[in-house]
Amino acid sequence: MENKSYYNNFVYDWWKNLDKTILFLFIALIVLGIFFSLVSTSLIASTKLGTNNYYFFLRHLTYIFLSLILIIFFSAISEKKIYIIAILLFIIFFVSLLLVPIFGSEIKGSKRWLDFPLLPRFQPIEFLKPFLIIFLSLIIGARFTSNNYFKFLLSAIVVLPTLILLILQPDIGQTLLISSVWLSLIFVSGINLYFLNFLILFSLSILSFLIFYLPKFSYIKYRISNFFDLSSKGNYQSQKATDAIIDGGFFGKGLGEGTLNVRVPEAHTDYVISVISEEFGVLLILFILTIFLILIFKVFKKIPNEKNNSNKLILIGSILLIMFQVLIHIGVNLRILPTTGMTLPFLSYGGSSLLSCSILAGLILNFTKRKI
Repeated sequence: MENKSYYNNFVYDWWKNLDKTILFLFIALIVLGIFFSLVSTSLIASTKLGTNNYYFFLRHLTYIFLSLILIIFFSAISEKKIYIIAILLFIIFFVSLLLVPIFGSEIKGSKRWLDFPLLPRFQPIEFLKPFLIIFLSLIIGARFTSNNYFKFLLSAIVVLPTLILLILQPDIGQTLLISSVWLSLIFVSGINLYFLNFLILFSLSILSFLIFYLPKFSYIKYRISNFFDLSSKGNYQSQKATDAIIDGGFFGKGLGEGTLNVRVPEAHTDYVISVISEEFGVLLILFILTIFLILIFKVFKKIPNEKNNSNKLILIGSILLIMFQVLIHIGVNLRILPTTGMTLPFLSYGGSSLLSCSILAGLILNFTKRKI
């Protein structure tokens, strides 16, 4: 009876102190993701598998179930347990990232996935990102020294090996994403702007050298040149994605009337916003963006209430990771940015991305809870 009473009190306290608006916004995105997965992947199943079953949709539902468990778990446990679990999982997934160049599956010229027997294929960097943010936040927000630049140096020692491994895959999209979040954490922690600008210029210089002078990264140079050359055949996917948005207009062609899924490979992941726009119109896209904007606003509004500097940085890093990913995905679909293969949080098909975003959602819900 005592155990049951403790459990009931725990659940009651968890639910009572949770920010219901932020939870509702995450649930709304997940529900939209379920719907768009159903309408966008049933056609893919019939094309690739020669059947009318819902193979991809049922697989997506499995990941949704695991995602909800992760959201509840990371939003319910104590802060100290989060720190311990984050450091352990950071080590595990960093080792997984180290294994990618050796055992990784190569797809379209890049090694980004691990595919072990009895385990589903997964992308280590997706699972590493949330725990990397926590690890960096603990270092930058720590009180063992008042010298911020020493803490920035320690954070650089942690993040640079990850960036190097991503560059070697190569995965420039994730490299830019993690670099942007790391620099943002440094910025809000109080760094000299001249020094920050030097870091940014130095990073961009190294990246430019890699892209334009090393053969391994020639495909990125190819994508950039195609981006500026509208007549290039290399623009086929991004052009079709942009055309789909235009063809959809304000109200869309209607459910099942879109053709982007058939014409562009992996449209349900990298170009999902265009798939949605073609069938349901720009108005629904504006509604989705409004959900993301309200979510970002609500989280940033909660940050000043947090007393612990590390927790503040975890909140900032988590919501910025989601925000930057949304901006990059939409930028690619609108041909504002070169193709990067970036998914749209909660809405794109893909287990690794969905589970990673769910961990971030759990962390955000945890650190925005009302303090008892």
